[in-house]
Amino acid sequence: MCGIYGTTLQYNEQQVKDKLKRTAFRGPDKMGHQFYKNDRYQITFGHNRLAIIDLDARSDQPFNYINQVHIVYNGEVYNFKSIKNTLKDKGYQFKTTSDTEVICAAYLEYGQDCVLHFTGMFAFVIYDVKKELFFGARDRLGQKPFYYFHNGKSFEFASQISSIQMYMDNLTISEKAIAYYLAWGNIPDPHSIFNEVKKLKAGHKFTFDLNSGQFESEPYWDIDYKNERPYKGSYEDAKKELNQILKVAVSERLYADVPVGVFLSGGVDSSLIASIATQTTSTKIKTFSVKFNEKGFDESKYAQEVANHLQTNHNVIECNYNEGIDLIQDFCHYYDEPFSDSSAIPTMLLAKYTKKQVTVALSGDGGDESFIGYHRYNWAKKGKIVYKLPLPIRKIGANILELSPFYRSKVIAKALRYKDQNEVYLSAMTGIDQSYINTIHDNKDVDDLKYLIHDHKNFYERISDFDTKTYLNWDINTKVDRATMAFSLEARSPLLDHHVVDFANSLPTEFKFHKGEMKRILKDVLYESVPKHIFDRPKAGFTMPFSRWFKEDLKEFVLSELDDNSLKSIPCIDVEKVQFMIRQHMDGSWNRYPLIWKLLVLKQWMSKNAKGLSIE
Repeated sequence: MCGIYGTTLQYNEQQVKDKLKRTAFRGPDKMGHQFYKNDRYQITFGHNRLAIIDLDARSDQPFNYINQVHIVYNGEVYNFKSIKNTLKDKGYQFKTTSDTEVICAAYLEYGQDCVLHFTGMFAFVIYDVKKELFFGARDRLGQKPFYYFHNGKSFEFASQISSIQMYMDNLTISEKAIAYYLAWGNIPDPHSIFNEVKKLKAGHKFTFDLNSGQFESEPYWDIDYKNERPYKGSYEDAKKELNQILKVAVSERLYADVPVGVFLSGGVDSSLIASIATQTTSTKIKTFSVKFNEKGFDESKYAQEVANHLQTNHNVIECNYNEGIDLIQDFCHYYDEPFSDSSAIPTMLLAKYTKKQVTVALSGDGGDESFIGYHRYNWAKKGKIVYKLPLPIRKIGANILELSPFYRSKVIAKALRYKDQNEVYLSAMTGIDQSYINTIHDNKDVDDLKYLIHDHKNFYERISDFDTKTYLNWDINTKVDRATMAFSLEARSPLLDHHVVDFANSLPTEFKFHKGEMKRILKDVLYESVPKHIFDRPKAGFTMPFSRWFKEDLKEFVLSELDDNSLKSIPCIDVEKVQFMIRQHMDGSWNRYPLIWKLLVLKQWMSKNAKGLSIE
């Protein structure tokens, strides 16, 4: 797990070092760079290393393999040992025990199809000396970030946008990206906060021709959203097969030359990962959870109960109010693009203290999307009845609700006017009440709508697929990557193994969502090793008490940061409407903390980054 950087633009050595230092937290063990020059172009590769496998300096990057390819690489290819053995049989030789060298050899053997052989999370760029091109790829689910600048001739890339931003004097802030952010809480791929910088989409590979300047990208993997490979076996067969796939996924992710632990929230997904981890290693597993002192937010007792049953070495990290405030102040230094998932703060606290004992932590991310686990999927089931009613009848109900003085009734009234459940779900993910957003841009215009709006699957499968391609990639994976890398901790997610995702995607809906039971098959695998009664409770989120903080402890901070002048400087908002919503939160009539947090993050980013830049 590291930070990568590269460019064909002309920067001096000190400027390159400055760009690498900006994100040195991603890889504090070794900072390295290399210039490659000829009479037609100059290439710079840079790397911040967090040493996980083969800690020797021989595996430092930029890495050169037999003088044919040079690479900078972020992430892990978990099945590199089996690939290495295959390549050895083909005559390839290796001088390290790292997966970096295996990627280079695989590229020479398989060409661009090498990515089809990799199981893992990764973003890498290879400089092919003979072909005079860059070849790169991003992992299938978007766990590792990849930003790039391309102006038709020059090319620059990095793990985080701040490395590209530094010394780049021709960037403009994207008004459309801000409109997206206000709706989604993040900036959807392939967009970034700057018009001139893009993100390589998950599951995509690319080439950049160093002579012509031509850039081309294409997908190498996708979920089976057309339902072309449905599972044909029985439920019991599926349960056994899933159990085996999960054991392989967990076992592969436990391999490292540094200490490894497990994030344990006490929920189904993390408990399953912890349980399988204890079954697949003889070493006593270290587990980590966060404790909140606020009533209604502390789930640590459930994590402790699971840990006691599994007999792990459990560590409870108490969420300190002052540390939480400090992280709010430094938030955009690590996320360096507007990002408003407030659970990033407790995730950062968890990472900070977990790093004191281990360098790698397994997480349970990905279970809700693949196995239909979010509350909103159950709500969608209930709403299905309403949307069977003809639109004219629903409009009558909406007219009645709009007479109510309660704001919630007016929001429901608006939802009833949508054409179908597709529109409702899309609006739910972007906010049904967008009355405070003032923009000409269509913030629902995203590339991945095709996963939601089609007739190949039922509604539950479509919203599950849509969330996998959008919410999981844009929000969850971004949150986890930045929060853990802020403290040089590598997070690995077995449920995001593409074999797990593909298998879940192939299963009949009733294997995953049956008689109101979400994540049915995942739970049944878990209950074979952990008692069911531990989980007989409502599903909990991973949140902090921002709602109370914003109207009590942090009230003055909020009102100061979001005063009239500050709000007027924020693009794409109706200032008067926002002021009204903030007053609603402060007087307790409506919980507006998501909006307040969203605006605080955006204002902080604008204050630190927007000076002298135009918004277009």
